[in-house]
Amino acid sequence: MVNYFWMGMCMIGLIYAMLNGTINEVNVAIFESAKEAVTICIGLVSVLVFWLGMMRVAEAAQLLKKLTKLFYPLARRLFPEIPSKHPAFGYILSNMVANLFGLGNAATPLGIKAMEQLNELNGKKGTPSRSMITFLALNTSGLTLLPTTIIVIRMNNNSANPTEIIGPVFLATLIATTFTILIDRYFHFRRSRKNKF
Repeated sequence: MVNYFWMGMCMIGLIYAMLNGTINEVNVAIFESAKEAVTICIGLVSVLVFWLGMMRVAEAAQLLKKLTKLFYPLARRLFPEIPSKHPAFGYILSNMVANLFGLGNAATPLGIKAMEQLNELNGKKGTPSRSMITFLALNTSGLTLLPTTIIVIRMNNNSANPTEIIGPVFLATLIATTFTILIDRYFHFRRSRKNKF
């Protein structure tokens, strides 16, 4: 469905450009954007490879395991329906740690595996469980300590101080995550009360 939407928007834009006589400007914009996209990707790949390598080093040094143990009590409270020592916890916590370091590309496969594990635990197939909703909400708010991708984009655009956003991004994502948890709990409480009556 979304593909049809994007295709429709592209077609409307091209038809409008032809009727308006600005098709040459559209062609120039397409090729300049493609060139810029490749430049951004190459810049991102180098830093992401570095941080993914650091994650592998941290994993080999058992640092990820220690971080996972540190966040486990919090995860138990956020996901009380998941049985203790279930593999879903490992994927959820690894996803949270990857997001914490701004490695969204590394966090995505872990998030998908976590959702698969949560779906196996789900009694109602096709309907998201409470844990699935909570995980999706937390993943969307994305508590970030080190916004790696944004720092790389700022470096590629010659920012005078690309790391100055660390504090504001951490504060903004902390507030977003806090409100996400509060809203998630509120709606769960409301749903629980409604089901009782």
